[in-house]
Parts: sequence; C-alpha cells; structure tokens
Amino acid sequence: MAQSPLRGASQSIRETAHAKINLALHVRGRREDGYHELETLFAFVDAGDRLIARPAKEDRVTTIGEFAGGIENPFDNLVAKALAAMPRSQGLEITLEKNLPVAAGLGGGSADAGAVFRIVMAEYGFRDGWEAKAAALGADVPACVASIACVGRGTGTQLAPVLNDLEGTPVLLVNSRVPLATGPVFKAWDGIDRGPLPQGTAREIALAGRNDLTEPALDLAPEIGQVLAELEAGDSWLVRMSGSGATCFALYESEAARDQALRRIASERPYWWWLAGKLR
Repeated sequence: MAQSPLRGASQSIRETAHAKINLALHVRGRREDGYHELETLFAFVDAGDRLIARPAKEDRVTTIGEFAGGIENPFDNLVAKALAAMPRSQGLEITLEKNLPVAAGLGGGSADAGAVFRIVMAEYGFRDGWEAKAAALGADVPACVASIACVGRGTGTQLAPVLNDLEGTPVLLVNSRVPLATGPVFKAWDGIDRGPLPQGTAREIALAGRNDLTEPALDLAPEIGQVLAELEAGDSWLVRMSGSGATCFALYESEAARDQALRRIASERPYWWWLAGKLR
C-alpha cells in the first residue's frame, strides 16, 4: 500500500494515549520463561498522555509534562521503540506529554506505544503483522492499540472482545505518588491459582472478578491501602487496584458522585495524583 505524508508537509496530528486499567486481574500460574499466565479485563479511560506527531527527516522523541522525569532514557522508551517497529517512508517527530505517572499500573508506556501504532496505521496504512510487533514491545501494548475494553489471556496479548456495558462510566484514578515496579510485585505473588476470570459483560466480570496482585503490592507499598480506603469512603460501586499497582480506581453511577469523591480526596490528600474521566 502506498504511503502518504502526514496530513501535509507542515501539519501535525494529536493522539491521546488512553490510561489503561485492569478491572479484574487473575494470575493463573508462573511460566517457565519467567512470565505469568493471566486473565484480565482491560478497560481504558478517555484521558491520559498526549502525543503530537509531525513529519520529520528522522524519528525524534521529545518528552514533556509532569512525569517526563520518570523516563530515564527518552531514546529507549516505548514511543521510540514503537516508531522503530513501524515502517514508513518518512520520519516522525513525536512530542510526548507525560501526564500519567510511571510504574503506576496504568500501562503508561504501553498506552504511548499504542498511540504511535494508531498514528502510523491511520496515516500510512501499515497494518500487516502489527499484532506481533506490538506484543514484542510489551504484554499490554496490543490491547492499548485499540484502547477499548477487552479480555486478555496468556501474558495479556491474547485478546478477545467483551460486551462493553461500561462505556461512559465515570471513573476516578488515584495514586499516592509511590512508584511500584511490575517485576517485584509478580515475584511476590504467592503462586496460588484462585480461579478463572468470570464470564459475562464487562460490568459482570468486573463485579465478580478480583486483582490477585493486590496483596503482594500492599506488602511492597502499604500506601496503596490508604488510597483504597479513601476511594471506598465514597459513593462508588467498585474500588480496586489496577494492574500491579500502585494506582487504584473507583467506578461511579454518576459524574456527581465521582466529583464529590474527588473534591474530598483532593482536599484531604492534596499531594496525591488523580485523574477523573469516563471509561471508553
């Protein structure tokens, strides 16, 4: 398929790297390759990091924003790797506004890579083999390309659709600004298989599901317990930790209930990070 320039020689496009949350995360076993077999319900928020892409002679990534300092090597992050994985006839200059905390269970780097995949596929028509290229970058990246609710199995790369009856649900994400790396949390998992992901709609799976990494994450970062307690004090119908932590989320029946909880938490814990939005 012929490749076309990026909406004109001087124009740019903007893309949101939607925050990823795990509405449920069931760890089923350890694999010989060091990874874990899991079953998860992915969901995505209508906000997150922001990317601006412009045509350039060669690929370049510039990182700005509150959490730009959390990326140790901007030339080796997932945005740069995603650009390298996607063939094009011209370079792209990406400005990444890092609004999501790093090592926070929100798939921030994976969401950024997913946004790059969407940009390249939309502007240059590249699609062949994108699934394998995305999976090679990280277990969450394939789900982050579409950024819609789905079920992930295996290491999280085997995706299946789910009846998404949670679209538009008000959600509040809260993090105490304590980073928590994924590896140590999985290593601390007790190895007990507590059963498969439930079946049903997204809401039914979320309500009947669990996050098997909550306890090991709490052992490593007790502050997570404070976040969960603050969220549970509000008028929400589901509170849970996302991924391997340390971000937690609450789902609400109304924006008013979400915003009331946000006002209370922001007043009592002004140094915490938060994001209010809706599920996609």
